Formats: sequence, C-alpha cells, structure tokens
Amino acid sequence: MRKLLQVDFNYQGPFGTEMSEQLKELAESINHEPGMIWKIWTESEKELLGGGIYFFENEETAQAYLKMHSERLQKMGITNIRGVVFDFNENLSLINKGPVYQ
Repeated sequence: MRKLLQVDFNYQGPFGTEMSEQLKELAESINHEPGMIWKIWTESEKELLGGGIYFFENEETAQAYLKMHSERLQKMGITNIRGVVFDFNENLSLINKGPVYQ
C-alpha cells in the first residue's frame, strides 16, 4: 500500500533559487531512491524549516528512506528532524486533485 512521508527539520538556508541551484544534484539523486514515486520540497525562510512530502510505493521503502535521509541530515549538522509515515484516504484526496493515482 502506498504511503506518504512527511519530513521537516531546522534549516538555516539557502532558500528559493539559491536552494534550487545548490541542491539540484541531491534532488536528481532522490529520483533513484527505491520506492520513491514523487517528492514536493518544502521550505520556510520565516520559520527556518526545510523538508518535504514524499510519495512511496510502500511502508518499507518509506521507512528505509526516512532512516537513510535522517542519517544524511545529521551528518550535515541538521537537528530536530521529524519524519512521519502516513496512510492517506485516496478517495477524498482524488476529490481534491491529490496526485495519489500515480
């Protein structure tokens, strides 16, 4: 069963275009993670937060990615990493045009 993974963490930047330029290779590499269907990058310069919403094929691949990603972030000195794997209601999500049909 497909799962959503929400991750957020304290993040000092860069944000916006600078973030896009600096993290392009990382973004491209995420496309090759087992079970990953898509990711939406999240950022809040105001709240100093970074993160993402991910769509995975199943619980196992979502949990494996969360473990690997948390370790990678910690090595980068990032703290307060929060990750939650969610079930989702496909019928209601489709009513609101959620991209859960992929």
